[in-house]
Amino acid sequence: MVTTATSSHELQNFENASSQSRDHIRELTPEEAEDQNATTMQQLPPVDGGLEAWRVLLAAFMFEAILWGFPLSFGIFQEYYSTLPQFEGNPYITYIGSIATGIVYMGAPLMAPLVKKFPVYQKHMVVVGWVICLAALVAGSFADTMGSLIATQGILYGTGYLIIFYPIVSMVNEWWVARRGLAWGILLGSSGASGVAYPFINEALLHKYGYKTTLRAMAVASIIMTGPLLPSMKRRLPASHTNALAKTDWSFLRKPIFWLYILSTMSQSLGFYLPSLYLPSYAATVGLSSRMGATLIALMNVSSVLGQFTYGYLSDGRFPLNALLLSTMLVSTIVALTLWGMAKSLATLIVFALIYGFFAYAFLAMRVRMGTAVATEQSDSMTMFCLYSFAQGIGNVLAGPISSALLISDTNDYDYGYTRYKALVIFTGTAMSASAIFIALSYLAPSKRNTR
Repeated sequence: MVTTATSSHELQNFENASSQSRDHIRELTPEEAEDQNATTMQQLPPVDGGLEAWRVLLAAFMFEAILWGFPLSFGIFQEYYSTLPQFEGNPYITYIGSIATGIVYMGAPLMAPLVKKFPVYQKHMVVVGWVICLAALVAGSFADTMGSLIATQGILYGTGYLIIFYPIVSMVNEWWVARRGLAWGILLGSSGASGVAYPFINEALLHKYGYKTTLRAMAVASIIMTGPLLPSMKRRLPASHTNALAKTDWSFLRKPIFWLYILSTMSQSLGFYLPSLYLPSYAATVGLSSRMGATLIALMNVSSVLGQFTYGYLSDGRFPLNALLLSTMLVSTIVALTLWGMAKSLATLIVFALIYGFFAYAFLAMRVRMGTAVATEQSDSMTMFCLYSFAQGIGNVLAGPISSALLISDTNDYDYGYTRYKALVIFTGTAMSASAIFIALSYLAPSKRNTR
């Protein structure tokens, strides 16, 4: 039987929620107030299980899978756009995907405090963000220029999901406490799970109907698959219209390990997104079909789910954090510079997609642990998570223009990276190795036990 968990955080929420009503009645004695809180706590649905907790987690899973999985599979769109006469050779195609994902990360320091400050409006935020995402897809279906696609499928869509994601995270955290690791594992794995189907669906629709019909179909599918779940997105705790934000202890800014983690995260994000963007194009250069390009992205997404689950589990106090982080970046560096750069066949690209997906994406699963490894308080840990996400977003956004500039117009079947992708592959490996170096330097910085 699942029991209700009581915490000081929950009690504080109840005090805030009932403060307005207490202004109109006599002041309660301490004993009466304690009895009132205890009675209300007993009326709450249970955490870590039960129908309502699972319903919220399922709804969150579907929102993450459908709405976040879409931009993560942008590599299929990128390959298709590059074949259209009006966009062929356009260096700004990569901006669409990198901006859509980068905004969600970069917006963390803005949205996370807003969600915490105005908890009563979290469901409203989800609805607003949902509408914006749908509007972005529909507006993108009428776009005829690269600038309008960047504005709709990139900026507008990324903004919509930014508004959705952080309220969903807050809701899931209220319903799942002791088993939060399980909940986060399911939530993080959702986009990877949908990433198995998205490449094939997008590839088939794009080549049969074109991008305009495909974007409209994605909007309709999103309405059908996530619209009925909107009522399930709700908080567990009653909330006042505003909550006081916990004061953050900014002393962590003086800790070298914090800045090393920031630099490592930013370096990793500069290269991490590029294989998923360019694998379909690289596969076409090798002579493979667009279906094989979609297969490579699907395999990478499957492997990424396994990697995030595995490293998330291992980082939960079972292995030193720095050793885990370092292993992900070292392996990612090696496979990028060897397997990807020298790939001349489908078999080699499959091996690369599986290994890179497992290790490179595993780095993301440990961002929360990177915060707790430095923080002294829980509120500080959330602040650092937002700052790490911001650093991740900077790298994602910059990856678009940098990668476009690195592509070479010539193609040589016998050269490293087919010449065209040589600089891109080397940049990816260099970014990963730089991230590994910053993690290695963190061994020299003072840190908590079980970090080294």
